[in-house]
Amino acid sequence: MTYSKAHQISYVPTDESDIYPELDGEPLADTERHLREIFRMLDILVTHFSEIPDVYVWSNMMMYYEKGNPRAFVKPDIFVSLGIGKQERRIYKVWEEGKPPDFIMEFASRSTYNNDLGGKKEIYAAMGVTEYFLYDPFRSCLPAPLMGFRLFDDDYVEILPLANGGVLSETLNLEFLLQDDGFGVYATMAGKQLKTRAEQEADARRDAEAHAQREADARRDAEAELAELREKLKRLEAKSTNS
Repeated sequence: MTYSKAHQISYVPTDESDIYPELDGEPLADTERHLREIFRMLDILVTHFSEIPDVYVWSNMMMYYEKGNPRAFVKPDIFVSLGIGKQERRIYKVWEEGKPPDFIMEFASRSTYNNDLGGKKEIYAAMGVTEYFLYDPFRSCLPAPLMGFRLFDDDYVEILPLANGGVLSETLNLEFLLQDDGFGVYATMAGKQLKTRAEQEADARRDAEAHAQREADARRDAEAELAELREKLKRLEAKSTNS
């Protein structure tokens, strides 16, 4: 297997165990919006797969795909690898994990989109990444703000959008759909929008508060009804006594 592009690392290892750096000196994201979108998507996917023990989701990790070649690395914005454990990793070595990620998403910018659509896409295809998605937070540089590719015969074929404009990930059983202020992720079976852990906790608090309010309203109504019945009973007793 050959790769069309390798990255340069301004780093000199001091021993064999230090040959694969954990950092490349590059920023995590080009803009605040990119970073915010990446962190939110990471949170959504980590939360969604939290109960599945063999799904690993992470972001911006140094990923090496050729043993003995520290220049052969990528650093995906988001990746999901099925069938491996959730244990903490410092770097991702494809040959040690036994497989590449199954899903990768890059958040394109004016400085990265050419590589996202070119060299990086070729590397991911050569690695065997089943699905490759691209999102443009500013909707200014990609042919479409949200794009998905699926691997066929060692090459990527663009995934045609659904009738609602969403892009389906068969690998994750999730649908990615553009929204006014970003994009949402939906479980294909339930059609339910996925949320971050904080959003889920906020929903749970609102539901608990609404439930408590309904119970309080029910108690108030019951007490009012009971008071009305007692008043009617008093009037009946008074009427009976007078007669």
